[in-house]
Amino acid sequence: MEASQARATLFTSWLVPFRAILLLCFIATPMKAQEKTWSDFLYVWTGSADTTQPDFLAVFDVRPTSDRYGRLVTTVPVPGRKNRPHHTEHEMPADRRLFANGFRSGSTFIFDMTDPAHPRLDGQFGDVAGMMHPHSFLRLPNGNVLATFQMHHDSLGVAPGGLAELSDRGVLVRHASANGTDVDKRIRPYSAVIIPKLDRIVSTTTDMDGKDAIPSLQLWRLSDLRLLRTFDLPQGPRGDEAGMTAEPRLLADGKTVLVSTFDCGLYLLTGLDGPSPAGQLVSSFPRKKDTYCAIPIIAGHYYLVTVPAWHAVVSLDISNPAKPREVSRVELGAEDVPHWIAIEPNRRRVVITGYVDLRNRVVIANFDETTGRLTIDERFRDVGATQPGMRMDNKSWPHGGSAPGIPHGAVFSLMPE
Repeated sequence: MEASQARATLFTSWLVPFRAILLLCFIATPMKAQEKTWSDFLYVWTGSADTTQPDFLAVFDVRPTSDRYGRLVTTVPVPGRKNRPHHTEHEMPADRRLFANGFRSGSTFIFDMTDPAHPRLDGQFGDVAGMMHPHSFLRLPNGNVLATFQMHHDSLGVAPGGLAELSDRGVLVRHASANGTDVDKRIRPYSAVIIPKLDRIVSTTTDMDGKDAIPSLQLWRLSDLRLLRTFDLPQGPRGDEAGMTAEPRLLADGKTVLVSTFDCGLYLLTGLDGPSPAGQLVSSFPRKKDTYCAIPIIAGHYYLVTVPAWHAVVSLDISNPAKPREVSRVELGAEDVPHWIAIEPNRRRVVITGYVDLRNRVVIANFDETTGRLTIDERFRDVGATQPGMRMDNKSWPHGGSAPGIPHGAVFSLMPE
């Protein structure tokens, strides 16, 4: 009996560490593979400062091991002039067909990124169902594109636009107007978030060409694009935090939504699946005259957002979304005004574009998803440059000309297969 117990004890003492080793090997294999996986390219939707020259999509090499890291690979010019390249999709879609708007011309361009190093223009459209000036593009669960359109033509002039579901070729599937009977006629659908779990869409309402600080959101039913409610966010102690609703984002639970405002408020939405949707101010940032907080990112339990008053991108811990807590910020130059940010699919790097000293420059920041820490990528700069970032005003473009480029929307390529 004692011998049997001894053998059992010996077997158990050997088995436990063996299981642990197997478990570590199982875990380490995908983690190790993930560490080697990065985006190869960065795509930057760029306007030409010379309005006689075409706007274009610029492709940069961002392979960390490449000796051409940060170098320009190619450009893809688009038809027309003065398109005012603005928003692209915020991340590369699985079908590699990237939508990008030229806000001034009202044109949307579709890029085929099947060959990541050599994308090509593969579609273009303008007004849809009488709606004009599309702004933001989001992917629906079925792979189609949900587009927000700022305005609509009617007999009285210009009215609020609406939402449209489009195929990946830009063909209209269905649409709905934001112009309800009780809707402020100054509302302009700006951006949106899709909430499949609740059968809802939330859209924001800022007019790209206006100065009215409307604090409104619109709530829609996803299944039939019916407009359910238009409601206002409450102001905070400063009195202006709710103005100019900007970008809503869905948290990892698939139900919770945080929405930013250009007046630098951050709101947690409640009651989206009921009759009384509402917003609660959970954080705010300072705002200087003529600067606006802008694009946010959800990365795990962190919320990243541009704060121009600090010339920074800020990282908030939103483990408790009702009480966001700053954990890091990356400060840029004293005259840099960050606006657009987008994150790499592996959540390792963040691209930044903006205004003033960022008007002709693209910057990359490193991001640590474990701690939320942001740091500048010092390698991503022109040869011999004294400041980080790739300049867009000192290059001869592969498509011809050397007019300064004005970058706006930017997105990383998908991970190599």
